[in-house]
Amino acid sequence: MAKILTGIQSTGTPHLGNILGAIEPAVEMANSSKEESYLFIANMHSLTQIKDKKVLHENTLSTAATWLAFGLDPIKSCFFRQSDIPEVTELAWYLSCFFPYQRLKLAHSFKDKVNNLKDVNSGLFSYPMLMSADILIYDANLVPVGKDQLQHLEITRDVASRFNNLMGDTFIIPEAKIQNDTKYIIGTDGEKMSKSKGNTIDIFAEDKKLKKQIMRIKTQSLSLDEPKNPKLCNVFKLYNVIASKKNVEILNDRYQKGDVGYGEAKELLYNEILNRFSLNREKFFELMDNKEKVELLLEEGAEKARIKAKNVLKRVRSRVGY
Repeated sequence: MAKILTGIQSTGTPHLGNILGAIEPAVEMANSSKEESYLFIANMHSLTQIKDKKVLHENTLSTAATWLAFGLDPIKSCFFRQSDIPEVTELAWYLSCFFPYQRLKLAHSFKDKVNNLKDVNSGLFSYPMLMSADILIYDANLVPVGKDQLQHLEITRDVASRFNNLMGDTFIIPEAKIQNDTKYIIGTDGEKMSKSKGNTIDIFAEDKKLKKQIMRIKTQSLSLDEPKNPKLCNVFKLYNVIASKKNVEILNDRYQKGDVGYGEAKELLYNEILNRFSLNREKFFELMDNKEKVELLLEEGAEKARIKAKNVLKRVRSRVGY
């Protein structure tokens, strides 16, 4: 049976782009698949950026609550917190000893910041080794990735092959499950939605704050009664991925007739978000008010994950002579 592995960083509560582009597809795949699924909160990777323990802890729980609020079945899938699996850091060290320094310098996570090295810590530099350990320690053979993440899986395949060639057949070489249909969700500035750009929409924010985020979406300077091209409008682009086909068609017609202003369009988007995600928001708030339940589910998932991790690590230790 194939094993599928997916991880998401806990650098903050997942925004609308994370949810539509990654979480909803991953949850659907995990719940409907006959394969064994491992889904984890990558809170150790987050330490390369976040140095506040309260923020890190809260982000981890809010990320877990988001997955659960969108229907992830923690019984069908092995759902856990990365930091609860100490075996993964031990494996990351072994892998680091088999991977060239020069190859790590080519990793996107490092190259993107090479012009400002004072902000690069050793954890960020060795980030691909921990990511490789995340995959290899569960014998995962299918890893859903977007095209922009493909390099990390290539590094994982490379280090696993190097180890196997030198120490004997040890690791399963994972394959990428390319997500060509991953939704590209724009932010409030028209660029790809990203926490680093500060252009996100947080569907779990209180109503007033959520509305404020939507109202700051950049639009053209056109009067209410001027015809508008929906394809050029950031508000409409978001509305198009949230609303029903019927409502999208209605708003499209109103845009072209000059029968709607941007203020009203933003109100319509706000209401569609509230309507579409009402049950998810309710479940999220319920879980965040009962964090002990989230903790328990993550701990139960970690117990299952560690059984597999210990077996793989035992195999690796034997190969290197420990």
